[in-house]
Amino acid sequence: MTQLRIAFVASRAEEAQSALAQVRAQYAEVPLEEADVIVALGGDGFMLRTLHRHLALGKPVYGMKLGTVGFLMNQFHVDGLVERIERAQSTALKPLVMEAVGESGGTAVSLAFNEVSLLRQTKQAAHIRVSLNGIVKIDELMCDGVLVSTTAGSTAYNLSAHGPILPLGADVLALTPISPFRPRRWRGAILRADTRVKLEVLDPYKRPVSATADSNEVRDVVEVIVYESRDRTVDLLFDPEHSLEDRILNEQFAY
Repeated sequence: MTQLRIAFVASRAEEAQSALAQVRAQYAEVPLEEADVIVALGGDGFMLRTLHRHLALGKPVYGMKLGTVGFLMNQFHVDGLVERIERAQSTALKPLVMEAVGESGGTAVSLAFNEVSLLRQTKQAAHIRVSLNGIVKIDELMCDGVLVSTTAGSTAYNLSAHGPILPLGADVLALTPISPFRPRRWRGAILRADTRVKLEVLDPYKRPVSATADSNEVRDVVEVIVYESRDRTVDLLFDPEHSLEDRILNEQFAY
């Protein structure tokens, strides 16, 4: 039977570094390029950085919580790690692609596993035109911002902005305004995952807006296009008794 080859990565937090020393003392480790699985020690923020940093390797990632939230992580236990990984359930995540055009005309391309968000940079409310698949749906959205969320990210910033929780595997995205002023009654939309969202900043000089894909920010944007990647995925591994699908379902009953 082939032995599972593991590579460990950890956040710089003291607790995560201590856990890293413990697992390295108990389990053999191989370089990232040779690993069958990457074990990430930290919180959700570190997990997102791990997914971005090592996406090109195409390795599944098994996270263990050594941070504050840990929605994307499993509980930390040193013993029985190999057995836990071998029986873990795989969840495939498709990132969003953000194409952000700046005032200079240049385009920055970034990926987001949680959400792409646009936010006002000053005290002035942002004025944004919203188009879906080339059709204008809102001529002028006056707001603090607007975001596009994946199903996995729907319980994060999207939920804080009063957006819907999306069932995992539903093949949809959430389009959610952040503190909308006009139109007052618009609370967002649930979109097919193949929808191409275009967000135009109507007054970028007087009302500057930034765009962020997970933690990668682009300042002073004039136009942002968001769509789901069809050729890049990453597999997250979860203990069967604490699957990501169950966690997202349970969030709908939290109060």
